[in-house]
Amino acid sequence: MTLRVRRQIPSLRNARFVREFVRSLRQACERGRFRVAHFSIQHDHVHAVVEAETAHDLANGMKSLVARLARAVHRTFGRSGPVLADRYHRHVLRTPREVRNAIAYVLCNARKHARRACRPRAASPARVDPASSGRWFTGWRHRQARAPDPPAVAPPRTWLLRVGWLRHGRISAAEVPGAG
Repeated sequence: MTLRVRRQIPSLRNARFVREFVRSLRQACERGRFRVAHFSIQHDHVHAVVEAETAHDLANGMKSLVARLARAVHRTFGRSGPVLADRYHRHVLRTPREVRNAIAYVLCNARKHARRACRPRAASPARVDPASSGRWFTGWRHRQARAPDPPAVAPPRTWLLRVGWLRHGRISAAEVPGAG
């Protein structure tokens, strides 16, 4: 899933916004038959890998996620009104390789954006993006320090998202999506 915000919204990578969104997501990352398994916050959009048992569960879960994003924007930036630029974009993942690539894309997306902006830090040592769920991810290729705070994501239930993707290798925090 990709949720893009309007142009006039300040950068979502603001530390206060990240804390607020993570706090809000922690309360609702698992809503019965809808779960947020991974996410990353970029300057003007949020990526999420979610699970839903039915299309109805997906629609209800996304309504909740969009509302939480909007409320976090309003609280953090002291504003009101519409937040999203348009409807969310969704792509259904069907194969282990596709799931592995999607997880890497979401968790390492900040490196992709840093590389595109030609910042020298793009080649810096691999660190988990603090504006992502990477701190709770257990599938890193190299051991990463786990966050002491409770996860803001739900453990996946589907075979593809739990273990199927591992057929194509663990993920390096140094990966740059789309750099191949």
